[in-house]
Amino acid sequence: MLTVGDRFPEFRLTGVVSNDKDTAFTPIERSTYAGKWLLVFFWPKDFTFVCPTEIKEFGAAAKDFADRDTQVLGASIDSEFVHLAWRQNHADLKDLPIPMLSDLKRELSTALGVLDKNEGVPLRATFLVDPDGIIRFASVNDLKVGRNPKEVLRVLDALQTDELCPCNWTKGQPTLG
Repeated sequence: MLTVGDRFPEFRLTGVVSNDKDTAFTPIERSTYAGKWLLVFFWPKDFTFVCPTEIKEFGAAAKDFADRDTQVLGASIDSEFVHLAWRQNHADLKDLPIPMLSDLKRELSTALGVLDKNEGVPLRATFLVDPDGIIRFASVNDLKVGRNPKEVLRVLDALQTDELCPCNWTKGQPTLG
């Protein structure tokens, strides 16, 4: 698995950015958001149970991430058509403000090393990537356990100080350096 200090792989995936079939699909590359931080998170499959709880919360925090010059991107191995159907049919995803990337060929999830060896689906992997394309935070959860977007936001805040931050540090508190 790629980790902190590694370069995040280049990618070109189809993103689902709306519920309108005529405007939903757009190509997204790492360079689409040049100069920004990226938060890229993976979920195993669409139309499952834990995944929409996480996607909804990352979507709810999208403005907080945007305020920190960070683009949130979610991804799974489902096709863009499955993503669109899920957005259109799940109440928590109808107004999702973040792109859902289709890693149908498993190219990005394989390059990152986050495919579950038994299931062949992405683990619940989360990456914060700085504007230079370097992974600054990497976390992977078991397929059964959801993530905490507020913790990812806290880590982003700490990384963006470029200073030493103690345990449980939150934005506005003094740093150690």
